[in-house]
Amino acid sequence: MACFIAYAIDKSAAIGQRRRIPERTLLLLGLACGWPGGLLAQRWLRHKTIKTSFQIAYWCSVVLNLAAVAWLGTLN
Repeated sequence: MACFIAYAIDKSAAIGQRRRIPERTLLLLGLACGWPGGLLAQRWLRHKTIKTSFQIAYWCSVVLNLAAVAWLGTLN
């Protein structure tokens, strides 16, 4: 939820030409298990969908997050 809200705030700031949330912050929120909210915000708000470098970093963070969760699941 926090990641979705951050994307929404950044989208609003972009429209209003105000100070933006750094991409690094959005990516770190996604990496901290917030990527589903980021994905929903990208699709629903149409935000951060065109910039290729951000999309590559975003999907790398998703893969890293899923790999970490899978690894943690093996630690019984």
